[in-house]
Amino acid sequence: MSTLTPREIVVELDKYVVGQDDAKRAVAIALRNRWRRQQVPGDLRDEIAPKNIIMIGPTGVGKTEIARRLAKLARSPFIKVEASKFTEVGYVGRDVESMIRDLTELAVTMVKVEEAENVRGKARKGAEDRLLDILLPPVQSPPDSKPAGSDDDSEIKTPEVIVLPPEAEPQKKTREKLRGLFRSGKLDERLVDIEITERSTPVVEIFSAAGMEEMDINLRDMFENIMPQKTRKKKMKVPEAYEFLVEQEAQRMVDMEKVVTEAKRRVAQHGIVFLDEIDKVVGRESSSGPDVSREGVQRDLLPIVEGSSVNTKYGIIKTDHILFVAAGAFHGVKPADLIPELQGRFPIRVELDSLEKEDFVRILKEPRNALITQYVELMKTEDVRLEIAADAIEEIAEIACYVNENHENIGARRLHTILERLLDEVSFNASEMKGVKVSIDAKEVKRKLEDVVEDEDLSRYIL
Repeated sequence: MSTLTPREIVVELDKYVVGQDDAKRAVAIALRNRWRRQQVPGDLRDEIAPKNIIMIGPTGVGKTEIARRLAKLARSPFIKVEASKFTEVGYVGRDVESMIRDLTELAVTMVKVEEAENVRGKARKGAEDRLLDILLPPVQSPPDSKPAGSDDDSEIKTPEVIVLPPEAEPQKKTREKLRGLFRSGKLDERLVDIEITERSTPVVEIFSAAGMEEMDINLRDMFENIMPQKTRKKKMKVPEAYEFLVEQEAQRMVDMEKVVTEAKRRVAQHGIVFLDEIDKVVGRESSSGPDVSREGVQRDLLPIVEGSSVNTKYGIIKTDHILFVAAGAFHGVKPADLIPELQGRFPIRVELDSLEKEDFVRILKEPRNALITQYVELMKTEDVRLEIAADAIEEIAEIACYVNENHENIGARRLHTILERLLDEVSFNASEMKGVKVSIDAKEVKRKLEDVVEDEDLSRYIL
């Protein structure tokens, strides 16, 4: 992150998200401010709070994708949670603190994978030696024979020169020969027995009020430590066995204490929480019924967003510098309906635009993971050349726009349903069409989708 300016962050986001320039600028500034805070003198650094963001816009316009790509750019622990899943303490539902516990768990996994990658070179060497031990078990030295009739313990304690048995030297040569055969791939079809450890952990489920989820985690960990480990042997081909042993060696070499310390630091300093559907916990004017619980969720969220200490299985996590990105459609309510204290904790508000036909065309073609590119590559695996003409893309965008306007507006997600409907026949028959070129133009799009689009009932249920 020290090398990416806000402008460069926006350029990176442009590779995956079409339009929504205001939202990209806001998150780019928020991300750069994190790096800037690290450069500030220590006494002031802790006083600078993250500038949390509320994204306002209908579903399917890119809110989640912007937050997800942002986290990948920063290599930060990132979690997406639905605010509507949480309930006020005392009601049945998820506790708001669980999102910090989940975020910490993700961070530990992320750092553990990185550390395992760092020691992979040593792990490969260790795994190779273990594999050779399985292929050619080392010769065991015969036990020392005690002279008959001797009861003197001093003879046992006297150090003796260990003489290797005569067969040890030939075995060493055989081992090196096997190493060469393994590295050249000549043992790839050979089967070996690998010992696999299985944990027999009983299923522990606790059905209780919010705030008791930590007990569930602790009980599971306790049972894992108490229950005996079972091992079984599994036959594998040499390459598969080698990769399995590499993973085992890498995990064994990872310093978990170091992993946990780094993971906790990343969560506290660089964590990103994406709170989707924040508008669903905004209570309307009534003061009784389910809206009481909704306002209670906001009050439970407030200390976490403000900055508090959350207890996790890895220790205390401070949330003072976690970046919170909230998002919601805000159809029936508005951001001003949030409780005042929570509003103040989300100083940056950006409105995302609804998608027009031109946006759909760009979404289909421009991003690195564009939908058209995805389908072309999927068909290529079956040796089928799929070509979707420019006028076909225009027609698909037109239909997506029309269906969104006349039914529920689900944004770019509509393109998925339309393309699946359009290409279902090709997808089904692709395995029997090797070497065939499939061209789709605007006429073909109309032919396949015209009946569905014109029939309102069909359109509602199929597209």
